[in-house]
Amino acid sequence: MTPPLDRLPTFADIRDAARRIAPYATRTPLVEWAALNERVGARVLVKPETLQRTGSFKFRGAYNRIAQLDPAACPGGVVAYSSGNHAQGVAAAAALAGLPAVIVMPEDTPRMKRDNTQGYGAEVVTYDRASEDREEIARAIAEERGAVIVPPYDDPDIVAGQGTVGLEMAEDAAARGVTLDHVVSNASGGGLIAGISLAFAELSPATRVWVAEPRGFDDHARSLASGRREANEAATGSICDALLARTPGEITFAINSRRLAGGLVASDDEVRAAMAYAFSTLKLVVEPGGAVGLAALLSGRLEIESGATVGVVLSGGNVDRESFCAMIG
Repeated sequence: MTPPLDRLPTFADIRDAARRIAPYATRTPLVEWAALNERVGARVLVKPETLQRTGSFKFRGAYNRIAQLDPAACPGGVVAYSSGNHAQGVAAAAALAGLPAVIVMPEDTPRMKRDNTQGYGAEVVTYDRASEDREEIARAIAEERGAVIVPPYDDPDIVAGQGTVGLEMAEDAAARGVTLDHVVSNASGGGLIAGISLAFAELSPATRVWVAEPRGFDDHARSLASGRREANEAATGSICDALLARTPGEITFAINSRRLAGGLVASDDEVRAAMAYAFSTLKLVVEPGGAVGLAALLSGRLEIESGATVGVVLSGGNVDRESFCAMIG
């Protein structure tokens, strides 16, 4: 069931989130490269959330949610379920708030993401992505310990926190005297793209916001086309481990179904090429899921009109050295 509009996050919530996270989150820059402009045939402004605290945008939403908790109401701290980036964001935010954190992670999560999560002080509980229900496991832990669940995307405070990415993009573009004609960002459950679309609807309503996904896991694109939440057939099978949610969230799709211009898809090979391009030309290390928007752009999936300016989000850079080197060749 689609949540009623009055329960959805608003632009005012994004403004509040921006003030709340400002002392702790990095305001990542909006960066331009002449070589990328020439390659795409348009002006491209990149938002590198690879430079964010914990290495991805996820810290924004996690801190915005956790900072509003009453410690007395959650003596057992917080519980989250994540393939890695939300895990690290929650672990770091919980540490700042002085709360214990338990993270339910897939057994096949890249080792670096698991190690980083534990490095922030969180306890990690693993599960089989193909046969077990991570939400069920998290609920059981939360009930047993008196903890609060911090979901990865389907939560108004999470969406508002992620929306600060779009807020900063729109503000920084305006400060340059630029209007972004298109914005491209990736999605798993849809919290980031929902927050971005809310921010641009308020600050730059002419901007068209596009969601980018791995081939075979394009549940948002298919959901936008059908008008209802569609599910992916598989739970695994892409190098983009951060983008394998089975279906869009209820809250996120209620926003995205009204705001997004459409969906773009990139293959794993195109993602690898985008990671290599980001490393060699942009001098940025980007994980597979974080590179999907750039991959769609470099592969010509977006039809760009003459003279247009495009914003693209690189959502994270949490990839271990061995995997990264193998992927980029």
